[in-house]
Amino acid sequence: MLEALARARQQSAPLFARWCAREGAMFCPATPAAVARFVRDRAGLGMAQLWGALQDISRLHTSKGLADPTLSEPVTFAVNAVSGIVPPRSWPAARKERFKTLPYDVQAFVASHEAARERALRRAQNEAAAARRELAAMQCKCTEEESSGSHEVNSQQSLA
Repeated sequence: MLEALARARQQSAPLFARWCAREGAMFCPATPAAVARFVRDRAGLGMAQLWGALQDISRLHTSKGLADPTLSEPVTFAVNAVSGIVPPRSWPAARKERFKTLPYDVQAFVASHEAARERALRRAQNEAAAARRELAAMQCKCTEEESSGSHEVNSQQSLA
């Protein structure tokens, strides 16, 4: 029975199961503090692998009707420290701290969406500035032509 349970743990969340066995932490139900420590200890794996492990932990707990320890603040702060995703510049300072508590996948989506929005906005501003410069150059050219045209008329009138 215990061997079957150990195999099930290995299959449901293998990275976390091995880490718990090595650290003497409880596998299920896991505490948010243990999951946060796991994230910090295994940061070298990179976010792609860590995020997969966190999803495994989440599925394991929710399938058993237990609270999901991966959604707690200690875990989201640890994930944010590893991922290094910074809150969007457009967000107010009061909300930037809240950004760090969002799940990693939401942070990644919001950050990439905001970056794309900022690039599009910058491109539109640059195009508008170029159009303004072009318009100003055309207006200047028209003014010069009108001025030179009136000079020709004045010089022809003085010759007559």
